[in-house]
Amino acid sequence: MANDLERYNENRRRDLSIFDDFFDSMLGAWGSYSSKIPAVDVEENADNYMIKAEMPGFSKENVKITVDKHVLKISGTVDETEKEKDNDGKKYLIKERRHESFERSFSLPEGLDESGITADFSNGVLEITLPKTPEEKPRQIDVKIGR
Repeated sequence: MANDLERYNENRRRDLSIFDDFFDSMLGAWGSYSSKIPAVDVEENADNYMIKAEMPGFSKENVKITVDKHVLKISGTVDETEKEKDNDGKKYLIKERRHESFERSFSLPEGLDESGITADFSNGVLEITLPKTPEEKPRQIDVKIGR
């Protein structure tokens, strides 16, 4: 019975260490990856797709949106004055807000009017509207008798 209990605990420890490794790796990425790119929501309705990206600290002038070969790229560059503010001799106790450049890409689905894409930047939120092309309806061809 003691051996069974020890075996159980060994397995339990091993399972927990795998579990801990998973969360350590996930939380370790928290400060390095996920906070460097803006969080986005992608919505769809009958007429268009909408991408909303949270971009606090960025200005309209620091945001670039391009479309090339059915790929939408959103990039943001850091204003040099923001970098200087971070390097002025302060000692941070906690630093979760980042002022770093980023680039994010989205593959666009078929059926979009890429020339009609619009963007709006307000209150630190970028909203990109991607209009759908109207679906082609089957066309009926009249059959005439004789020539």
